This record gives sequence, C-alpha cells and structure tokens, in this order.
Amino acid sequence: MVVATLVALASPAYGQSRRVSLTPTPTPTPTLTPTPAPPADLTQKTLETIGPLEKILNDQKPGKIWPTNPLKHAIRASVKSGVPANTIVLLLLLPLVALVIAATRQLIGIRGFGIFLPAALSVVFVATGPLVGIGLFLIITVISTLVRIALRKLKIKLQYLPRMAIIIWSVSLSVLLILFTAPIIKYPPMANVSIFAVLILALLTEDFIRVQLGKSIRTALDLTMETLILALISFLVLTLKPVQAFALLNPELLLALIFVADFILGKYVGLRFMEYIRFRKLISS
Repeated sequence: MVVATLVALASPAYGQSRRVSLTPTPTPTPTLTPTPAPPADLTQKTLETIGPLEKILNDQKPGKIWPTNPLKHAIRASVKSGVPANTIVLLLLLPLVALVIAATRQLIGIRGFGIFLPAALSVVFVATGPLVGIGLFLIITVISTLVRIALRKLKIKLQYLPRMAIIIWSVSLSVLLILFTAPIIKYPPMANVSIFAVLILALLTEDFIRVQLGKSIRTALDLTMETLILALISFLVLTLKPVQAFALLNPELLLALIFVADFILGKYVGLRFMEYIRFRKLISS
C-alpha cells in the first residue's frame, strides 16, 4: 500500500497534474480606449500649435537677407526672441482674410457687416470652434433682441449708449450662466471660451441691433447670416495647413500677391454674381 502510494507520487503524470494545477490563471487586462486629442488652437501659445510652425521654419534655409528675404530673417529672429509663431502666422494671414472677404463681397455680392467684423469673427471661430462660436452668437443675439423688445414694450425710454450698456449687462449674465452649465454639459470647448470671443460677438450683436433700429429685423438677419458665411470662409482659410506653411515660408511673396490682388479687385466695377442671378431676365432680354 505504501509502496504503491510512493510509486504514484513519483510518476510523471502525477507531477504534471500538480504543476498544471499550480499554474496561475492569467487575468484579462482592460483595454483603454484612446481619447481623441483636441484640435490645436492657432490663437493660443501651446506646444501643439507652435511646435509644427517652428519646425516649418527650421526646415527652410532662408538664404541671404537682401534683397528678397528680409521678412524671413525677421520672422526667425522674432521667434528666437520669444514672439509666438502662431501670432506671426495670424498677422500674415489677416490681409489674406481681408482679401477673401473683399473678393466675396465685390465679386459674389455677399454683404455682411463690413470687413473687420467677419475677419475678427473668423479668429473667434479659430479660438472656440465654429459650432461653439455660432452657438454663442445665436444665444447672444436672441438675448440682446429680447432685452431690446422688453425695453420697448415696457416703454422705458433710454439713450442709445445706456441702452447698449444694459444689453451688454444681459449678454454677460447669459454667457456666465452658460459657463456655469459647463460641468453639466461636459463639453470642453464650452468651458474654454475666452473674454476675447465674447467681446467680438458682442460687437456683432451691436451692429445687429443698430441695423434693426435703422432698417428692419429681416435686413439685420440677412446681414448677420452673410457675416457668418464670410466668417466661416475666412475660418477655413486660417485653418488650412498649406496656407499657414506658405505664409511662413514665403511672407514677402504672399504680401506682394495680396497687395496686387487688392489693387486689381479695386478696379472691378462690373456686376456681382448675385446681381447676375437677380437681374438675369433683364440681362437676357
């Protein structure tokens, strides 16, 4: 009996069964789903924004300073001294944005509120994103219009500037309430809205109300929608990586081409595209 037990303990099958039973069962490791990185904000001095722009500068040999490369050397000297590369890109692209807005208005016929406001609004879209920017603008416009109607219904007579101060007070309060709901909404772009974006949107609201007072709500809505269209087109121009790279690598050529294009555009006195559509029956006859 004892001999049989010892033989069983010494057998290979028994050892293998014991080793198998002592092998720990591997525990499954949880797989982490990578969260998508937020898009780089060209208006902020961050590594995601400045890094690629500085790499573009470092990969190019600017050549001699005179006579064709003074801006290239000035840009590199400014970046080395601490000037953010994204600020330089925005300043170089601002004349291009103005040219795009002017060409869109002069050749197509989209009006909007001037040329400065759509350009500034496009920078707001770069900072906040077009969805957040348009959403904030719609909220600010609705609040300001409701306050203006309420003051008129209550027959409260105020001068223009104090009335605009009350409207800005209501706009500030409404934006604060929106920011207070950011922890509930859990939408990071909404929590990162800067005062710069709110001020630009307030400027657009002021023009909206001025047109309402001078003309009609329909005209104000049309001009506002056209301003948003111009701002979205300019936003696309500002966010195109090839355009940013071309502006950094060829600033002299870019500014010269923009100046010539502005001069040629200023000489155009023909009909706009929307006017051709509007008067097509008269033109065909």
